[in-house]
Order: sequence, then structure tokens, then C-alpha cells
Amino acid sequence: MNICVIPARGGSKRIPRKNIKEFQGKPMIAYSIEAALKSNCFSQVIVSTEDDEISEVAQKYGAHVPFVRPDELSNDYVGTTPVIKHAIEWMEGNNNHIENVCCLYATAPFVQPQVISKALEKLQESKAGYCFSATSFAFPIQRAIKIVQGDRVDMFYPEHFSARSQDLEEAYHDAGQFYWGKAQAFKDELPLFSEVATPYVLPRYLVQDIDTIEDWIRAEVMYKVLQETKTLS
Repeated sequence: MNICVIPARGGSKRIPRKNIKEFQGKPMIAYSIEAALKSNCFSQVIVSTEDDEISEVAQKYGAHVPFVRPDELSNDYVGTTPVIKHAIEWMEGNNNHIENVCCLYATAPFVQPQVISKALEKLQESKAGYCFSATSFAFPIQRAIKIVQGDRVDMFYPEHFSARSQDLEEAYHDAGQFYWGKAQAFKDELPLFSEVATPYVLPRYLVQDIDTIEDWIRAEVMYKVLQETKTLS
């Protein structure tokens, strides 16, 4: 069976209660749950949380919360992979055979059901351990600058000062929406950004990290515009 696991810890610091904060009319986590359900990829859509209120909201929108996430997996320093591994092992300990798992972030209002489905197809066809959402940088990373002592600037890669943008290799980054993987890859805690993974590349207009209030405001503006242009279903 394939399962979706949505990590949703209750202790967000920069945006308090971020996972269930209202975003364009409904709790943020609802978008991820609904997209997962509409994708028709999963036997179960599971929310991994230690928080009673998040659990209640998640179940209201159709997710399962079959366990309470342990305290040792609910602090600021725990990575995503151990949380997914715990969910897989809990399910397997309750007589379920897990083949593929999609870790879907609770703060991904731009994720599309059809993209989740197509990424699963790519995972299977590529025979990779993981398939995750990625997008391109809008500006060449080779021409990035940093602010140094005395409020001056310096280039990270000064050797590319005179290079034309079109001559520089395109760079990509994690889009922070979903991470499909073989159950065994998560259990073995294989490194995500390595040769065992293949990317599912998204257009930049469907990608926005939501870590700060500024990010949140930008995401709401983006979402509203995309709804008006019917880019989002």
C-alpha cells in the first residue's frame, strides 16, 4: 500500500500555530490533506502530530491520525526523515505492508493532486529511492553576493563576475512540497539530495516557502492571483 504522511508539529515558533492558521479561508493543513485525497494515490492519508488541536483539524478534513507522535520526535531539532520512518514502522507494526510513502508538508497550499500522482509515476519509472519537488533558482547562484564587514559586498564566486547569465549552469533547490520515497529508503534513512533521488521540477510560480510572516503574506497574494487566473484547480 501507499501512504501519505503529513508531519504537523504544534510548536512552530516564527509563525505560531502555522499548520492550522487560516490561509485564504481554511486551515493551512487542509490544502495538503485535500490534495493528497484528490490524487487517489493513497490507501491512507496520515497526519503525524503530537498536538490535539492539529489532530482534530486534520480529521475534520479527512486525514487519519492513528498515533500520537512521540515527544522525542516533536522538538525543533528532529529532521523529517525520522518522523516518516516512525510512521512507516508504526503502520507496519499494525499489519500493513507499506511500499511507497509520500511525505507531504502541511504548509504546501500550492501542491496539486495531479503533480502528486505524476511524481509517483516518475518514482516508479526511474527506479529511484526518492522523487521530490524541486524548482529552479530565479537568478544564477554563481553571481550571488554576500554582505561583508563594513556593510560592503563580495561575490561568493568572483570568477564568474564577467560571465553571461545564459552561459552559467542552471541550479535548482528543494521546493518544499513533497517527498515520495520507497518505504525502505525512508527506513534506511538514505540521503535525499543524492544519486538515489530524482527531482520532479515545478514552475517557480507554484513554489513558495512559508517560514516567516513575510513568506505568508507573499503566499496569500500568489494564491489569490493563481485562483483568479484559474491556474490552481
